[in-house]
Amino acid sequence: MSGAATQTRSVIIEREIAHPPEKIWRALTQPHLIEEWLMKTDFKPVAGHQFNLRREPMPGVNVVVDCEVLAVEPHKTLSYTWAAYGLDSVVTWTLTPTATGTLLRMEQSGFRPDQSQAYHGARTGWREFLDALDAVLARTD
Repeated sequence: MSGAATQTRSVIIEREIAHPPEKIWRALTQPHLIEEWLMKTDFKPVAGHQFNLRREPMPGVNVVVDCEVLAVEPHKTLSYTWAAYGLDSVVTWTLTPTATGTLLRMEQSGFRPDQSQAYHGARTGWREFLDALDAVLARTD
């Protein structure tokens, strides 16, 4: 088996957000806020916690993502597995304070070469999720 077959790709989105890391952290870790910008969840920011993300895009059609928290460093880093539709990936959030707020970096890694549809879907989807996250941050304290 060649090395090329095992190479994976990542979706990386970086965004400068005019809010402090603590506020963004709440939106990334509190289930009622996660639901507003991502999906319904039973997330807890505890390493080893298994949770899922659920959405009904259309009646009778469920999207369920199975996840497990890998790493939690409050206000700095959050990482969890993201398994759905044959995709086994890892989502890592990194928050870096800046002079005007926070540099938020989202990386979803683990897309195999035969998963280009999932890869392109994630590139589009995460931009939409982050736009929704911006809206949540704008209206919460």
